[in-house]
Amino acid sequence: MSLRPEANWTGRLPREFVILGFSGWPRGLRALLFALGLPLYAATLAGNLLIVALAAADRALRTPMYFFLGSLSAVEVAYTLVLTPRTLAGFLLPPGGHAVPAAACAAQMGLFVALGGAECLLLAAMALDRYLAICRPLRYPQLVTPALCWRLLAACCAGGAALALALTVAIFQLPFCRGHLVNHVFCDLPALLELACGDKALQERALLAACLLLLVLPLALILLSYARVLATILGAGAAAEGRRKALGTVASHLTVAVLHYGCATAMYARPLEGRSLEQDKLVSLVYIYLTPLLYPAIYTLRNRDMQGALRRALAAPRTAGLSRRG
Repeated sequence: MSLRPEANWTGRLPREFVILGFSGWPRGLRALLFALGLPLYAATLAGNLLIVALAAADRALRTPMYFFLGSLSAVEVAYTLVLTPRTLAGFLLPPGGHAVPAAACAAQMGLFVALGGAECLLLAAMALDRYLAICRPLRYPQLVTPALCWRLLAACCAGGAALALALTVAIFQLPFCRGHLVNHVFCDLPALLELACGDKALQERALLAACLLLLVLPLALILLSYARVLATILGAGAAAEGRRKALGTVASHLTVAVLHYGCATAMYARPLEGRSLEQDKLVSLVYIYLTPLLYPAIYTLRNRDMQGALRRALAAPRTAGLSRRG
Protein backbone atom coordinates (compact mmCIF):
# COMPACT_ATOMS: atom_id res chain seq x y z
CA MET A 1 0.00 0.00 0.00
CA SER A 2 1.55 3.24 -1.14
CA LEU A 3 0.96 6.26 1.08
CA ARG A 4 2.28 9.09 -1.08
CA PRO A 5 2.85 12.53 0.47
CA GLU A 6 0.50 15.36 -0.31
CA ALA A 7 3.06 17.08 -2.56
CA ASN A 8 2.98 14.17 -5.01
CA TRP A 9 -0.79 14.31 -5.51
CA THR A 10 -2.10 15.86 -8.69
CA GLY A 11 -5.59 16.56 -7.35
CA ARG A 12 -7.26 13.93 -9.47
CA LEU A 13 -9.60 11.31 -8.03
CA PRO A 14 -7.41 8.58 -6.51
CA ARG A 15 -7.91 4.98 -7.56
CA GLU A 16 -8.60 4.01 -3.97
CA PHE A 17 -9.13 5.45 -0.52
CA VAL A 18 -7.77 4.00 2.71
CA ILE A 19 -10.29 3.88 5.57
CA LEU A 20 -8.29 4.38 8.76
CA GLY A 21 -11.12 3.59 11.17
CA PHE A 22 -9.74 2.66 14.57
CA SER A 23 -6.61 1.04 13.16
CA GLY A 24 -4.44 3.22 15.41
CA TRP A 25 -6.09 1.89 18.55
CA PRO A 26 -4.57 -0.99 20.56
CA ARG A 27 -5.28 -4.46 19.17
CA GLY A 28 -6.97 -5.65 22.37
CA LEU A 29 -9.38 -2.70 22.39
CA ARG A 30 -10.27 -3.28 18.74
CA ALA A 31 -10.90 -6.94 19.47
CA LEU A 32 -13.18 -5.94 22.33
CA LEU A 33 -15.10 -3.55 20.06
CA PHE A 34 -15.54 -6.35 17.53
CA ALA A 35 -16.78 -8.71 20.25
CA LEU A 36 -19.31 -6.11 21.38
CA GLY A 37 -20.33 -5.00 17.90
CA LEU A 38 -20.99 -8.44 16.37
CA PRO A 39 -23.89 -9.43 18.69
CA LEU A 40 -25.35 -5.91 18.42
CA TYR A 41 -25.27 -6.23 14.63
CA ALA A 42 -26.90 -9.67 14.75
CA ALA A 43 -29.59 -8.45 17.15
CA THR A 44 -30.30 -5.40 14.97
CA LEU A 45 -30.73 -7.51 11.85
CA ALA A 46 -32.90 -10.06 13.67
CA GLY A 47 -35.11 -7.40 15.27
CA ASN A 48 -35.73 -5.42 12.10
CA LEU A 49 -36.27 -8.54 9.98
CA LEU A 50 -38.78 -9.75 12.58
CA ILE A 51 -40.74 -6.50 12.26
CA VAL A 52 -40.72 -6.77 8.46
CA ALA A 53 -41.91 -10.39 8.60
CA LEU A 54 -44.67 -9.71 11.14
CA ALA A 55 -45.92 -6.62 9.30
CA ALA A 56 -46.10 -8.62 6.05
CA ALA A 57 -47.52 -11.89 7.40
CA ASP A 58 -49.95 -10.97 10.18
CA ARG A 59 -53.36 -9.84 8.93
CA ALA A 60 -53.99 -7.75 12.04
CA LEU A 61 -50.97 -5.62 11.14
CA ARG A 62 -51.99 -4.90 7.55
CA THR A 63 -52.72 -1.26 8.24
CA PRO A 64 -50.97 1.90 7.00
CA MET A 65 -49.16 2.37 10.32
CA TYR A 66 -47.55 -1.06 10.19
CA PHE A 67 -46.92 -0.74 6.46
CA PHE A 68 -44.73 2.27 7.20
CA LEU A 69 -43.17 0.57 10.22
CA GLY A 70 -42.28 -2.49 8.13
CA SER A 71 -40.89 -0.23 5.41
CA LEU A 72 -38.80 1.67 7.98
CA SER A 73 -37.38 -1.60 9.29
CA ALA A 74 -36.59 -2.79 5.76
CA VAL A 75 -34.69 0.46 5.10
CA GLU A 76 -32.91 0.01 8.44
CA VAL A 77 -31.80 -3.50 7.44
CA ALA A 78 -30.30 -2.16 4.20
CA TYR A 79 -28.70 0.76 6.08
CA THR A 80 -27.10 -1.65 8.55
CA LEU A 81 -25.82 -3.93 5.78
CA VAL A 82 -24.16 -0.99 4.03
CA LEU A 83 -22.20 0.20 7.08
CA THR A 84 -21.75 -2.45 9.75
CA PRO A 85 -19.98 -5.43 8.08
CA ARG A 86 -17.09 -3.31 6.79
CA THR A 87 -16.83 -1.54 10.16
CA LEU A 88 -16.65 -4.88 11.95
CA ALA A 89 -13.99 -6.11 9.53
CA GLY A 90 -12.02 -2.93 10.16
CA PHE A 91 -11.69 -3.82 13.85
CA LEU A 92 -9.74 -6.96 12.94
CA LEU A 93 -7.41 -5.54 10.29
CA PRO A 94 -3.78 -4.66 11.08
CA PRO A 95 -2.76 -1.01 11.61
CA GLY A 96 -2.81 1.16 8.51
CA GLY A 97 -6.46 0.84 7.60
CA HIS A 98 -7.95 -0.94 4.59
CA ALA A 99 -8.11 0.14 0.97
CA VAL A 100 -11.42 0.75 -0.79
CA PRO A 101 -11.72 1.46 -4.55
CA ALA A 102 -12.92 4.98 -5.28
CA ALA A 103 -16.07 3.66 -6.99
CA ALA A 104 -16.92 1.50 -3.96
CA CYS A 105 -16.29 4.48 -1.66
CA ALA A 106 -18.68 6.64 -3.70
CA ALA A 107 -21.28 3.86 -3.73
CA GLN A 108 -21.06 3.40 0.03
CA MET A 109 -21.44 7.12 0.67
CA GLY A 110 -24.34 7.39 -1.78
CA LEU A 111 -26.19 4.42 -0.29
CA PHE A 112 -25.65 5.73 3.23
CA VAL A 113 -27.13 9.13 2.33
CA ALA A 114 -29.98 7.60 0.29
CA LEU A 115 -31.04 5.16 3.01
CA GLY A 116 -30.59 7.68 5.81
CA GLY A 117 -32.58 10.23 3.84
CA ALA A 118 -35.36 7.75 3.08
CA GLU A 119 -35.53 6.96 6.79
CA CYS A 120 -35.89 10.67 7.67
CA LEU A 121 -38.73 11.07 5.19
CA LEU A 122 -40.43 7.84 6.29
CA LEU A 123 -40.50 9.05 9.90
CA ALA A 124 -42.30 12.18 8.67
CA ALA A 125 -44.74 10.03 6.65
CA MET A 126 -45.47 7.98 9.79
CA ALA A 127 -46.19 11.16 11.73
CA LEU A 128 -48.55 12.35 8.99
CA ASP A 129 -50.33 8.97 9.05
CA ARG A 130 -50.87 9.18 12.81
CA TYR A 131 -52.10 12.76 12.51
CA LEU A 132 -54.74 11.76 9.95
CA ALA A 133 -55.73 8.62 11.87
CA ILE A 134 -56.28 10.44 15.17
CA CYS A 135 -57.26 13.95 14.13
CA ARG A 136 -59.27 13.04 10.98
CA PRO A 137 -60.66 9.59 11.88
CA LEU A 138 -63.81 9.81 9.72
CA ARG A 139 -61.91 10.64 6.54
CA TYR A 140 -58.86 8.50 7.32
CA PRO A 141 -59.95 5.37 5.36
CA GLN A 142 -60.62 7.47 2.25
CA LEU A 143 -57.45 9.53 2.59
CA VAL A 144 -54.83 6.92 3.50
CA THR A 145 -55.36 4.14 0.96
CA PRO A 146 -52.89 1.34 0.11
CA ALA A 147 -52.09 3.14 -3.14
CA LEU A 148 -51.23 6.33 -1.25
CA CYS A 149 -49.01 4.36 1.15
CA TRP A 150 -47.02 2.91 -1.75
CA ARG A 151 -46.73 6.33 -3.40
CA LEU A 152 -45.46 7.87 -0.16
CA LEU A 153 -42.92 5.06 0.24
CA ALA A 154 -41.75 5.54 -3.35
CA ALA A 155 -41.50 9.31 -2.82
CA CYS A 156 -39.42 8.85 0.37
CA CYS A 157 -37.00 6.48 -1.38
CA ALA A 158 -36.80 8.66 -4.49
CA GLY A 159 -36.17 11.78 -2.39
CA GLY A 160 -33.34 10.12 -0.48
CA ALA A 161 -31.82 8.74 -3.70
CA ALA A 162 -31.98 12.11 -5.48
CA LEU A 163 -30.22 13.92 -2.64
CA ALA A 164 -27.64 11.15 -2.36
CA LEU A 165 -26.87 11.34 -6.08
CA ALA A 166 -26.54 15.12 -5.97
CA LEU A 167 -24.21 15.09 -2.94
CA THR A 168 -22.08 12.22 -4.27
CA VAL A 169 -21.57 13.91 -7.65
CA ALA A 170 -20.83 17.26 -5.99
CA ILE A 171 -18.18 15.80 -3.68
CA PHE A 172 -16.47 13.43 -6.11
CA GLN A 173 -15.97 16.13 -8.72
CA LEU A 174 -13.65 17.95 -6.33
CA PRO A 175 -9.87 17.60 -6.68
CA PHE A 176 -8.51 15.34 -3.91
CA CYS A 177 -5.07 16.79 -3.29
CA ARG A 178 -4.66 15.97 0.41
CA GLY A 179 -4.00 12.27 0.13
CA HIS A 180 -6.34 9.30 0.25
CA LEU A 181 -6.39 8.49 3.98
CA VAL A 182 -10.01 8.74 5.18
CA ASN A 183 -9.99 9.36 8.94
CA HIS A 184 -13.33 7.67 9.56
CA VAL A 185 -14.89 4.22 9.80
CA PHE A 186 -16.52 4.50 6.35
CA CYS A 187 -16.65 6.90 3.38
CA ASP A 188 -18.55 9.69 5.12
CA LEU A 189 -19.11 13.14 3.63
CA PRO A 190 -17.14 15.35 6.09
CA ALA A 191 -14.16 12.96 6.11
CA LEU A 192 -13.95 13.02 2.29
CA LEU A 193 -14.33 16.79 2.15
CA GLU A 194 -11.29 17.02 4.44
CA LEU A 195 -9.22 15.46 1.64
CA ALA A 196 -10.44 17.85 -1.05
CA CYS A 197 -8.89 21.17 -1.93
CA GLY A 198 -10.01 24.20 -3.84
CA ASP A 199 -13.28 26.07 -3.37
CA LYS A 200 -15.63 23.78 -1.41
CA ALA A 201 -18.33 26.39 -0.84
CA LEU A 202 -20.72 24.72 -3.28
CA GLN A 203 -20.32 21.34 -1.59
CA GLU A 204 -20.77 22.82 1.87
CA ARG A 205 -23.93 24.62 0.76
CA ALA A 206 -25.21 21.38 -0.78
CA LEU A 207 -24.60 19.55 2.52
CA LEU A 208 -26.42 22.27 4.47
CA ALA A 209 -29.31 22.17 2.00
CA ALA A 210 -29.52 18.39 2.43
CA CYS A 211 -29.61 18.83 6.21
CA LEU A 212 -32.43 21.34 5.80
CA LEU A 213 -34.46 19.01 3.57
CA LEU A 214 -33.80 15.80 5.50
CA LEU A 215 -33.57 17.02 9.09
CA VAL A 216 -35.17 20.41 9.74
CA LEU A 217 -38.28 20.20 7.57
CA PRO A 218 -39.26 16.57 8.42
CA LEU A 219 -38.62 17.19 12.12
CA ALA A 220 -40.80 20.31 12.03
CA LEU A 221 -43.57 18.29 10.36
CA ILE A 222 -43.23 15.53 12.96
CA LEU A 223 -43.37 17.92 15.91
CA LEU A 224 -46.32 19.81 14.44
CA SER A 225 -48.22 16.59 13.68
CA TYR A 226 -47.69 15.10 17.12
CA ALA A 227 -48.54 18.38 18.84
CA ARG A 228 -51.94 18.23 17.11
CA VAL A 229 -52.24 14.52 17.94
CA LEU A 230 -51.52 15.11 21.63
CA ALA A 231 -54.01 17.97 21.75
CA THR A 232 -56.67 15.67 20.27
CA ILE A 233 -55.82 12.73 22.54
CA LEU A 234 -55.86 14.82 25.70
CA GLY A 235 -59.03 16.63 24.71
CA ALA A 236 -62.43 15.86 26.09
CA GLY A 237 -64.31 12.82 24.81
CA ALA A 238 -61.39 10.49 24.17
CA ALA A 239 -61.90 6.98 25.59
CA ALA A 240 -59.38 5.84 28.20
CA GLU A 241 -58.28 2.71 26.28
CA GLY A 242 -57.96 4.56 22.98
CA ARG A 243 -56.09 7.38 24.71
CA ARG A 244 -53.63 4.93 26.28
CA LYS A 245 -52.96 3.15 23.00
CA ALA A 246 -52.56 6.40 21.05
CA LEU A 247 -50.20 7.84 23.67
CA GLY A 248 -48.08 4.67 23.53
CA THR A 249 -47.82 4.91 19.74
CA VAL A 250 -46.92 8.61 19.85
CA ALA A 251 -44.31 7.98 22.57
CA SER A 252 -42.67 5.24 20.49
CA HIS A 253 -42.59 7.33 17.32
CA LEU A 254 -41.28 10.42 19.11
CA THR A 255 -38.54 8.41 20.84
CA VAL A 256 -37.34 7.01 17.52
CA ALA A 257 -37.53 10.44 15.87
CA VAL A 258 -35.50 12.08 18.65
CA LEU A 259 -32.83 9.36 18.44
CA HIS A 260 -32.59 9.50 14.67
CA TYR A 261 -32.66 13.26 14.18
CA GLY A 262 -30.52 13.87 17.25
CA CYS A 263 -27.65 11.72 15.97
CA ALA A 264 -27.95 13.07 12.43
CA THR A 265 -27.99 16.68 13.63
CA ALA A 266 -24.97 16.13 15.86
CA MET A 267 -23.04 14.73 12.89
CA TYR A 268 -24.01 16.88 9.91
CA ALA A 269 -25.73 20.11 10.98
CA ARG A 270 -22.39 21.61 12.00
CA PRO A 271 -19.84 23.67 10.05
CA LEU A 272 -17.08 21.60 8.48
CA GLU A 273 -14.37 23.97 9.62
CA GLY A 274 -13.04 23.16 13.07
CA ARG A 275 -14.87 19.84 13.50
CA SER A 276 -12.99 16.85 14.94
CA LEU A 277 -13.04 13.70 12.83
CA GLU A 278 -11.89 11.70 15.85
CA GLN A 279 -15.06 12.74 17.67
CA ASP A 280 -17.09 11.96 14.55
CA LYS A 281 -15.73 8.42 14.57
CA LEU A 282 -16.87 7.91 18.15
CA VAL A 283 -20.33 9.33 17.42
CA SER A 284 -20.57 7.05 14.38
CA LEU A 285 -20.44 4.00 16.68
CA VAL A 286 -23.69 5.22 18.23
CA TYR A 287 -25.66 5.46 14.98
CA ILE A 288 -24.06 2.37 13.44
CA TYR A 289 -24.50 -0.03 16.38
CA LEU A 290 -26.76 1.33 19.12
CA THR A 291 -29.47 3.45 17.48
CA PRO A 292 -30.55 0.81 14.90
CA LEU A 293 -30.86 -1.74 17.72
CA LEU A 294 -33.12 0.53 19.78
CA TYR A 295 -35.68 0.91 16.98
CA PRO A 296 -36.99 -2.69 16.99
CA ALA A 297 -36.75 -2.81 20.79
CA ILE A 298 -38.92 0.31 21.09
CA TYR A 299 -41.46 -0.80 18.51
CA THR A 300 -41.80 -4.41 19.69
CA LEU A 301 -41.52 -4.03 23.47
CA ARG A 302 -43.85 -1.02 23.68
CA ASN A 303 -46.37 -2.08 21.05
CA ARG A 304 -49.09 -4.53 22.06
CA ASP A 305 -50.12 -5.21 18.46
CA MET A 306 -46.57 -6.33 17.61
CA GLN A 307 -46.43 -8.40 20.79
CA GLY A 308 -49.71 -10.10 19.88
CA ALA A 309 -48.50 -10.79 16.33
CA LEU A 310 -45.30 -12.29 17.71
CA ARG A 311 -47.25 -14.55 20.10
CA ARG A 312 -49.48 -15.72 17.24
CA ALA A 313 -46.44 -16.42 15.08
CA LEU A 314 -44.80 -18.45 17.86
CA ALA A 315 -48.02 -20.31 18.63
CA ALA A 316 -48.71 -21.24 14.98
CA PRO A 317 -46.20 -24.17 14.81
CA ARG A 318 -47.55 -25.65 18.04
CA THR A 319 -51.13 -25.32 16.81
CA ALA A 320 -50.23 -26.96 13.52
CA GLY A 321 -48.49 -29.82 15.33
CA LEU A 322 -51.46 -30.43 17.59
CA SER A 323 -53.86 -30.44 14.63
CA ARG A 324 -51.76 -33.03 12.79
CA ARG A 325 -51.63 -35.31 15.85
CA GLY A 326 -55.38 -34.86 16.36
